[in-house]
Amino acid sequence: MHEKIKVGLGTSTVHPETTAGAFETAAELGYDGVELMVGVDRSSTDINYVESLRDKYQVPVLSVHSPCLIITQNTWSSEPWEKLEVSTKAAKRLGADVVVVHPPFRWQHDYAANFVTGVREVAEKSEVTIAVENMYPWRVLGREILAYHPHWDPTNFNYDALTFDLSHAAIGRADPFQMVDEWGSRLRHLHLTDGHDSMMDEHLFPGEGDMRSWEVLEHIVRSGYVGHVIHEISTRKMPSVQARREKLRECLETTRMHIENARRTA
Repeated sequence: MHEKIKVGLGTSTVHPETTAGAFETAAELGYDGVELMVGVDRSSTDINYVESLRDKYQVPVLSVHSPCLIITQNTWSSEPWEKLEVSTKAAKRLGADVVVVHPPFRWQHDYAANFVTGVREVAEKSEVTIAVENMYPWRVLGREILAYHPHWDPTNFNYDALTFDLSHAAIGRADPFQMVDEWGSRLRHLHLTDGHDSMMDEHLFPGEGDMRSWEVLEHIVRSGYVGHVIHEISTRKMPSVQARREKLRECLETTRMHIENARRTA
């Protein structure tokens, strides 16, 4: 009997709706849980409030995305290690088993210098999986700028657990099949989305970009993957809440169909 692969909704996916809207959407559509994007709105930083949403809608929190963006530099703390430790404490309180974190920006010198070993130490201390996410190179006038340290691509670094994001892989011009094969059992978390080879982090619905997202999902599942699959998708241009939910309903059904198809043919 296969362990169930849980399909979750990233709370940023319903933006400009709030975190409460994400829980409501997840409950209505039948998601297995949510990934809490900390900092997407003010309420996402209040764990008491998030806990009340979890209990009200009976929607588990599968994972917590630590506040790593430039716009969340002061969320929970201005000190990066403290932010990560608070994220693991929030995950444990909410019942989540994964914390997603980005590699440091190059200008975060002290944090970046010890990031690989530091992540392992925080994970061991908290007993929460910390899965480092692949990012992408920044491009200005055709030139690549390495904004992350030790690198935007975590493949060749000694991380224990990794998060694969297909939109980020598109910007990085990475072969998604090769990347996940190289990661092997270190692949612990998936942001199922899509994108093109461009400068934009598009976070399209799976199948709307160039990354062969549905094929990648089946390939990962056939390889024995048992982590969470999270929809981290940009829907801010949808004309209405109802249109957003209908599109997400279709995406959820298709995701589960591909998971089951991959398991039948493994």
